[in-house]
Amino acid sequence: MSLKIKRNMEKPSSRLVSAIARFHWFVAIFIFMHCSVGAHGSNQVPAMFVFGDSLVDVGNNNFLNSLAKANYFPYGIDYYQGATGRFCNGRTIVDFLGDLLGVPSLPAYADPNTFGRRILSGVNYASAAGGILDETGSYFGDRFSLNQQVLNFENTLNDLRNQMDSRTLGTYLAKSIVFMVLGSNDYLNNYLLPSMYSSSYTYTPQQYADLLLNHYARQLVALYSLGLRKFMLTGVGPLGCIPNQLATGVHAPGRCVDYVNQIVGPYNTGLRSLVQQLNQNHPGAIFAYGNTYGTFADMLNNPSAYGFSVWDHGCCGIGRNQGQITCLPLAVPCGDRNRYIFWDAFHPTQAANRILAQRAFSGPPSDCYPINLQQMALL
Repeated sequence: MSLKIKRNMEKPSSRLVSAIARFHWFVAIFIFMHCSVGAHGSNQVPAMFVFGDSLVDVGNNNFLNSLAKANYFPYGIDYYQGATGRFCNGRTIVDFLGDLLGVPSLPAYADPNTFGRRILSGVNYASAAGGILDETGSYFGDRFSLNQQVLNFENTLNDLRNQMDSRTLGTYLAKSIVFMVLGSNDYLNNYLLPSMYSSSYTYTPQQYADLLLNHYARQLVALYSLGLRKFMLTGVGPLGCIPNQLATGVHAPGRCVDYVNQIVGPYNTGLRSLVQQLNQNHPGAIFAYGNTYGTFADMLNNPSAYGFSVWDHGCCGIGRNQGQITCLPLAVPCGDRNRYIFWDAFHPTQAANRILAQRAFSGPPSDCYPINLQQMALL
């Protein structure tokens, strides 16, 4: 239709103009939402299975006889469901990764409702206080160690076998992502507690790292034998910089507890080497190392570049650096939580988790070696 004809057309009523405007606005919103979902929420993998500790626990410990729980306010103050058992003010790294991979929020394995079709997008087995070693975190009570988490996955696998044939199941498992966050408790709730554990007297830091990695490798091979093929193994962060360690007062002002960071160094170096070995010895699989230490170090060294202003205090806690214990029930946390790297004595805020997730998903080889999660999903 030419401009001349448009000009000669009868002028529409104001009511019609308003209706047309609303229609175009609706179409614009629909297209925007559709494109946004396609960019960030498309289903890139069939499922994600999470193994780990309180950094990624979504409520498993709610169903255990454990002192390590976060199912009370102010945990979840910024989460749409409130206090679910996440050790955070809001979302964890796996919540953000689920969005990026197009995977719905994963159910906790220990939840009695986690069965049937609810498990088809994956399951979260992570347990606060759990570690690579069975004895780690024992003083908290019940928890799922890595060994138990692998056994729990086998139970899930039996349920999946009832829902799909063997060929479909094989493809499903091979395409699914395995995200593993382990090791921190084996230091914080074992090696660094000489009054309760003898490990620091028995092993040098290198020997202890080797012990952890040998146990870890055996369970990774077990998961591989069950059909899983895509593994992201995250390293341990700079534990000497968390408020809990700063609360000890053994560091110089403005510095982390250097000897603690040095202790975890052999574990991270060894885990990266283990990834190389596993890739060489397990054809058809991909193992990747997530450099959690490096990402956290970036945030701590230059917090303002990431939007943070407080790096050495927990947003919620008591004592020096708000780091002596985790949040007490009904405690009043800091107001501007997006400015804090740490939520409590041990765990990052939702804002920090978002950065960790983005780096794990699309970071360069210095963040994820040899590939990141986005690249892994495409394999």
